[in-house]
Amino acid sequence: MTRIIPLTLAVALFMENMDATVIATSLPAIAEDIGTTPVALKLAFTAYFVSLAIFIPISSWVADKYGAKNVFRAAIVVFIIGSICCAFAGSLQEFVGARFLKGMGGAMMSPLARLILLRTTEKSKLVDSMAWLTIPALVAPTMGPPVGGFLTTFLSWHWIFLINVPIGLAGLVLITRFLPEVPVVRRRPMDFPGFVMIGISFAGIVFGLSLVSLPVLPMWVAAVSTAVGVVAAIAYLSYARRAPHPLLDPKIFEDSTFRAAISGTTLFLIGAGAVPFLLPLMLQLAFGYTPFESGMITFTGALGALIMKFFAGRLYMAIGFRTALIWAAVLSTIGMVIKGSFNASTPVVVMMVVILMVGIFRSVFFTGQNALAFADVKEEDQGPATAIHAVMRPIATALGVALAGGVLEASSSLRGAELELIDFQIAFYVVAAVSALSAVPFLLMSRQAGASVSGHRSKSERAAALAKSTQSGLAAKAPRF
Repeated sequence: MTRIIPLTLAVALFMENMDATVIATSLPAIAEDIGTTPVALKLAFTAYFVSLAIFIPISSWVADKYGAKNVFRAAIVVFIIGSICCAFAGSLQEFVGARFLKGMGGAMMSPLARLILLRTTEKSKLVDSMAWLTIPALVAPTMGPPVGGFLTTFLSWHWIFLINVPIGLAGLVLITRFLPEVPVVRRRPMDFPGFVMIGISFAGIVFGLSLVSLPVLPMWVAAVSTAVGVVAAIAYLSYARRAPHPLLDPKIFEDSTFRAAISGTTLFLIGAGAVPFLLPLMLQLAFGYTPFESGMITFTGALGALIMKFFAGRLYMAIGFRTALIWAAVLSTIGMVIKGSFNASTPVVVMMVVILMVGIFRSVFFTGQNALAFADVKEEDQGPATAIHAVMRPIATALGVALAGGVLEASSSLRGAELELIDFQIAFYVVAAVSALSAVPFLLMSRQAGASVSGHRSKSERAAALAKSTQSGLAAKAPRF
C-alpha cells in the first residue's frame, strides 16, 4: 500500500499537470476555430488560475465536511466535465467559462492528494510515498508540449481536452478500489465572508487587467472590474485583522523570511509565468512552426526542471537559500531576454539548449522558495501560511499572462499591424524586467535565512565546527597517564 495509494492519487496530479502544459501549444488553432485571437485566449489562461486561487483555500474545509475521498472523486468528475466543455466550446466566452469550471476541479485535486497521503500514510513511510506521488506530476509537464502539439497538428485541438476523459475515469476506478476512507480531523470554522471578498478581489483584479487591452468588452467594464477587485481586497484586509479565523491570514507576513519568499516569488512568476503563454505563440505565429514542432522545442524546459530536482537539495546546502535564489532569479531573467532575442534563423538546437538551461534555473528557484517559505514559520501558523503560499502562485501567473497579453496587444495596436516578432520581443523584455525585480527581496534577506532547512552553514560556523572537530581529535589522541 506504500506505493498504490500515492500512485492512485498521482493520476489526478498527472492529468492536471499535463493539461496545464498541452494547452499552450494549441492556442493558435483554438483561436482560429472559435473565432477569436490567440492573445484573447489569455482570458482562458487567467480564468483557470483565478478559479484555482479562489477555491484552493477552502479545499481542506470541504474535504473535512464531506469526506476527502468523496470530494477528491467529485473534483475529478468536475475536471472531466470541464475538459469536455472545453472541447466543445464554440466561442471565447464558452471556452473561458469551461476553463473556470476546470479550475474548480483542479483546485481540489492537488491539495487533497497531499492531504489524503498525509492522513493515510505512516510517518516512517511518508518520504517514500511522497516521492511516488510527485514523480508522475514531474513527468507530465515534460510530455505535455509534445503530446499537445502532436494531437493539434495531426488530429485536432479538441483531443488535448478529451484525453482527460479516459485518464480521469481510470483515476475514479482506482480511487474507489484502492483508496481508504480518510479520517476527519478537527475542522476549522469556514470563513464565508472572507471567501466571498477574496473571490471578488481575485476575479475583479485579474479579469479587469486582462480586459484592458482587449476589444471584447468596453474599457469601462475593465476599469469597473479592476476597481471592484481592489475595493474588495482592501475590505478583506480590514476584515481579516478582526476575524478569528480568516481564510487567508495577513498576519503571517510578519515573518520576514515568509514575506521575502512570497514577494520574491510573486514578482518572479509575473515574469516567468508568462513564458509558457508567450513562447509557443512566438514559435508558431512569428516563426511559422507547427504546434507539434513548437511542443518538441519547448518541452526541454520541463526536462531541465526534472533533472534539477535531483540536485537542488545539495545546491542549497552548499550555498544557502539567499545566494541560490538570487542567482536563479538573475539567470532565469537573462534566459528570458535571450528567448526574446530568438528569430527565425536561430538554430533549433540553440533554442532547445537555452530553454533547457532556463528550466534548470527555474527549478532551482521554485524548489528553494517552496522550502524557504515555511523554514521559519511557527508550527501553529503553518496552515494559514500554506493557504497563502498555494494561492499566490496561480494569481501571480494569471497576472503575468495578463501583462504579456496586454503588451502584445498594445505593441501591435501602436504599429497598426498584426502580431509580428517585434511584439513578442518587447513582451519578453517587459516580463523579464519584472522577473528581475524578484532578486530584491532575497538581497534584503538574511544570509542565514532558512539555514535550519537547507543545512547551509556560514564560513564562521564551518570554521568553528572544524576547530571543534580538530580539538576533539587532538584530545582523543593525547596520552593518558
